[in-house]
Amino acid sequence: MKFSKSLLVLSVGAALAGCGSDSDNSPVTCETADSCTKFTVLHTNDNHGRFWENSKGEYGMAARKTLIESIRAEVAANGGESILLSGGDINTGVPESDMQDAVPDFVGMNLLGYDAMAVGNHEFDNSLDVLDMQAELADFPMLAANIYKKDADGKVTDERYFAPYKVFTINGLKVAVIGLTTKDTAKLVNPDNVASIYFEDPQVEIQKTLAEIEANEKVDLVFATTHMGHYQDGNHGSEAAGDVMLARSLKEGELDAIIGGHSQNPVCMEPGTNEYADFKPGDDCAPDQQNGTYIMQAHEWGKYVGRADFEYYDGKLHLADYALIPVNLKAKDENGDYQFITEEIKPDATVKSILLPYQQQGQDLLDVKVSETDGKLEGDRTTVRSQQTNLGHLLGEAYRTYNLVNADFGVMNSGGVRDSIQTGDITYRDVLTVQPFGNFVTKATMTGAEVKEYLDVVATKSAGSGAYAQLDNITLSVDCDASDVTITDINGKGFDLAATYTFSVISFSAAGGDNYPIIDVESTQMTDASVLREFFVNNPQISAEDFNKNLDNIQYFSNGQAVKGCPSASN
Repeated sequence: MKFSKSLLVLSVGAALAGCGSDSDNSPVTCETADSCTKFTVLHTNDNHGRFWENSKGEYGMAARKTLIESIRAEVAANGGESILLSGGDINTGVPESDMQDAVPDFVGMNLLGYDAMAVGNHEFDNSLDVLDMQAELADFPMLAANIYKKDADGKVTDERYFAPYKVFTINGLKVAVIGLTTKDTAKLVNPDNVASIYFEDPQVEIQKTLAEIEANEKVDLVFATTHMGHYQDGNHGSEAAGDVMLARSLKEGELDAIIGGHSQNPVCMEPGTNEYADFKPGDDCAPDQQNGTYIMQAHEWGKYVGRADFEYYDGKLHLADYALIPVNLKAKDENGDYQFITEEIKPDATVKSILLPYQQQGQDLLDVKVSETDGKLEGDRTTVRSQQTNLGHLLGEAYRTYNLVNADFGVMNSGGVRDSIQTGDITYRDVLTVQPFGNFVTKATMTGAEVKEYLDVVATKSAGSGAYAQLDNITLSVDCDASDVTITDINGKGFDLAATYTFSVISFSAAGGDNYPIIDVESTQMTDASVLREFFVNNPQISAEDFNKNLDNIQYFSNGQAVKGCPSASN
């Protein structure tokens, strides 16, 4: 849906602006107020390694720099000042970045002049020493009020891991920016990476942080940069409560704006409703507004720069204009050729030249062929999280047959499968795109009775969720309604409750990730990507059909009907 900027200003401005009046009963505006301060908040979120433009020339930090500098110059020329915030998740997503621990992304953020960022859950995909290195590299603070250190005995201390907030002076206004991270982080990353820290409920923590600001600071406004997610009308389902519920948990006026991330959606609402607009690149965008709090999010990957032009007068904050500005996004024309949706933004030459060596180093490492496949290996998110696939079973075979494992069967959580591998050459880039998290391949040993008890939990995880299990070299049927499995064969040996079996599982799952049972394992200390790469090197020609043959060995039933996976009600 498109609507004019004048209507946008009217809808968002009238909703929150104080309706003061002068002697002739005209509404007070920035122009008629005794004093008015203008400032602009620029924001991005969920960068996920996209420091470089994609193969179509879309987004990338060099073009983002050009856009941001042009906005800064415009704002300054009109008597305002600006601040640049990130909603977090700088890490994980593009192999060139992943292999270099997101160093090029933080170098790029420094060049773009970010002022602060929320800490995202994917910042914990690596060990804390990598995150500490990134925090040291960044010229701006990582903010997270609700992350606390544990002591040597595992007890939560009063010491935060990151700064809870920072106060900025923006065009004379004192603005406190609080950082908050989703409480779900503890179950979304390898538990070993966060064993020494604790994630407090953001709704609890913000009350504490607001009290600290009240006691220690004199501020005009309070913003939050969060990595919690925006869910329409607060309906967060199985996810932790996000920005909407955070705003609703406070008294009106306690929090002026939320600059968010995590759910990776453009937060553009039908004006005056709690429903998402049918937003497309280049459309006008009205941010959400809950309990007196503006809520904004700029989709993902630097595809957009969010621009919020604020005016502060009569002791109140007013949103004069808002936009999600595309960064060289393209669409196909009538001839099938990709064309810029909006005017092309020329990449900043300095930023591009500084980031180029990182891109070249990544290319050198990633573009070496390691194998080839005669058909697609299916890892698309909607498919691999809902049914058994050939790629899911290939991963199971790669890990269970690794020479340090040699297990009877394999278990792979589908949320760890991040993409498909297309027909043709397979490179290390493909490997890291599919398995970017750096989990260790591990081996578990159990009796048949213990295996059944384990799979009663794991095999009945909901289809559609990242916990849905890909199960290789085992034959079983799953009663979704009873959360019960019947195992008939493992590794061609039949099944015996008293026998001993081994299986491969990544360290994330073994440590309780995705709410899998926590189990004792032997770790190979080899990452999933390195083991998968070795599997491809040892198998230079992959037959996709070979990994389709046994998909039907896993049968699911619900309400007496065969299904591809257990519906969510069973969990």
